[in-house]
Amino acid sequence: MISPASLQRVRAVADAVLYEGYLLYPYRASSSKNQSRWQFGVLGPSGAAESGVGEEPRMSCQTLMRAGTGAGVNVTLRFLQLQVRSIERAVADSAEFVPVDELTVAGASWLSWDEAVEREFDLGILHPAEWPGERRLDVHIDGGTEVEELRGEDGSLAGRVVRTRWPAHAVVTVGSDSVDGLNRVRVSVENVTTAPDVAGWDTEPRDAGVWGKDSAIRQSLIGAHLILAAENTEFVSLLEPPVEAEQLAGTCAHERCYPVLAGLPGETDLVLVSPIILYDHPEVAEQSDGALFDATEIDEILTLRVMTLTEEEKRQARATDPLAAQIIDRCDQMSPATLAQMHGILRDPHVPDPHLPDPRLPDPGLPDMGLVPELTDDMPWWDPDADTAVRPDVDGVVVNGVRVAKGTVVRIHPSRRADAQDLFFAGQLARVVTVHADVDGGTHVGVVLVDDPASELHEWYGRYLYFAPDEVEPVSADTGKDGQP
Repeated sequence: MISPASLQRVRAVADAVLYEGYLLYPYRASSSKNQSRWQFGVLGPSGAAESGVGEEPRMSCQTLMRAGTGAGVNVTLRFLQLQVRSIERAVADSAEFVPVDELTVAGASWLSWDEAVEREFDLGILHPAEWPGERRLDVHIDGGTEVEELRGEDGSLAGRVVRTRWPAHAVVTVGSDSVDGLNRVRVSVENVTTAPDVAGWDTEPRDAGVWGKDSAIRQSLIGAHLILAAENTEFVSLLEPPVEAEQLAGTCAHERCYPVLAGLPGETDLVLVSPIILYDHPEVAEQSDGALFDATEIDEILTLRVMTLTEEEKRQARATDPLAAQIIDRCDQMSPATLAQMHGILRDPHVPDPHLPDPRLPDPGLPDMGLVPELTDDMPWWDPDADTAVRPDVDGVVVNGVRVAKGTVVRIHPSRRADAQDLFFAGQLARVVTVHADVDGGTHVGVVLVDDPASELHEWYGRYLYFAPDEVEPVSADTGKDGQP
């Protein structure tokens, strides 16, 4: 059974995905970057992408779960539905209203603006063993209009807010095939909404049956993602699959989304199908006091910048969107202690990982060759006196039982988040120039390429290529041939 803490965690991450990029600093409607929206995971209506006015209508993924009696998966679809907020001013001595861009009533400002409302559809539990083929699940998203009266301090009707949503229709398709005791589950979501064959059904001038830019986004699924919950079974990680599932995991295909294990670390009963790339068991940083909605947000910087806004700028931001108003109010009321925790957290890089050998202790299987500088528990890494214990030109690191230090020749095997440039060096020989330890406890081997005619210049300038110890293979320093030095 899925724990409440696990569900809470996956929903916190899912909400962050849902609103990623929803509003950008300085959170005002007048800001040009807030006039061209929306964010990740937009599923446009059918035909909008072909017309060049909307996003592709479909996303799909494949994930693995173990087969077994009663094995099933619960599918939940979540997204934002656009809601147009129109402000209308009451005409004196009349029952009529006229549209306006902004209206101030009783000290509060109201702007015409495109909002969004959360939509969630629990599609129930599906059991692969009972599927004759693919299951098609229709999702009908209702439209509607809501009217909110705006009254002055004396109670007189000053205007109204009209919020309008347009209907949409999506189809979730779920299929499965069994391979070696595993179910490869296929899930897709497609926006099948078509443009009405009636001209003038909204305020955007266009031909019947043709999408316009505004009408397309109004009937899109924004920030669309899925939460998959296992029933009487468990999911298998696609990022770090067990040996027996590696080959099958490599065949899983994804289109515009990325399925990862979610919930608490170690749990395998939840998968978040996200429109942005995530790692298994993602979490919201505990130092984050609340969402700022700014893509790739840096909480401290954005908070400080909000605090520098003038009162007039804050008023404009509050009028933009209720969520923008919450950001402004939260930043204004933030305590010094809450702000301080955003500044970063200090982790002692020399606290040993309980799952790895203590790097401060000599390897009992090797002679003491001065592989690691001597650091004492009472010497903090930021103390200038500790610098004398760090000597990159003579320090070394053990790789495959061989001490790698300045002068060692190694063969390069890029693997850790290697970029295109690193991959150009795959298989080449390099000479180690320096071995560094960073404040997070990581080790970096600085090298220059043996066949690079400018290697001496790079060494003189200190322009090294850096690789992790497991990305280098020691070879003979004398001949450059594979073997022990």
